[in-house]
Amino acid sequence: MQMDARTTTSTMKACGVTRSFGSGDTKIYAIRNVSLELHPGQIALLMGPSGSGKSTLLAVLSGLLHPDSGNVLAHDQDLWAMTERQREAFRLQHFGFIFQGYNLFAALTAREQMEMILRWGNGASAKEAREKTDDMLGMLGLTNRAHLRPLQMSGGEKQRVAIGRALIKQPGFVFADEPTSALDWKHGQHVIELLRAAAHDQGSTILVVAHDSRIVPFVDRVLQLEDGILFEGSEKPVEMFGDNPVQTSF
Repeated sequence: MQMDARTTTSTMKACGVTRSFGSGDTKIYAIRNVSLELHPGQIALLMGPSGSGKSTLLAVLSGLLHPDSGNVLAHDQDLWAMTERQREAFRLQHFGFIFQGYNLFAALTAREQMEMILRWGNGASAKEAREKTDDMLGMLGLTNRAHLRPLQMSGGEKQRVAIGRALIKQPGFVFADEPTSALDWKHGQHVIELLRAAAHDQGSTILVVAHDSRIVPFVDRVLQLEDGILFEGSEKPVEMFGDNPVQTSF
């Protein structure tokens, strides 16, 4: 059952977030004055053309890229008022990441990638980490690939390991950048169903960046970025900035 965001308190709120790159004549705006609320138990999909600022917004919301202005509150704590060490600790405790480039450790097996998160991030015992990793490997169809290192895996297998690593500690927030891009639709649909379950069953706040419109029926909310301006669903941007269009990138 989908949750109605209007009846829940937001777990993340961005207010007037702007991020640019370069300076002077070369300055370009990736996102401009973006405000957004995300809610527990909800999976939201962020779409838009290439260069519209989707990955930049994801990085700002997840505490990886400092905005020029504006703030981001997660559990009522301002991410960008924290020190770098405080922000890193907060991310470790509350966030799960699925990167488009996988970001796996080359020396670790698929099993070790996940067990490390539980042992290091959650303080789980070796037995508990192994049991939870067995369950996640099974859900992702990777039981027979658990001994492989990234160089021995296909792109789709690496993507599924990255997804398992993000979900295994049951984080309060999951940020997924093109989580199905390396997968055929059978595996892609399964991954989106796992993300949906993390939201609906565990109460996580999930934000997915993707181009694949087949994902739309599986999410609670669709957001669009166009020229660095955020709007919801099929609505048009409600605000423009000046008489000239904003140049965007990234």
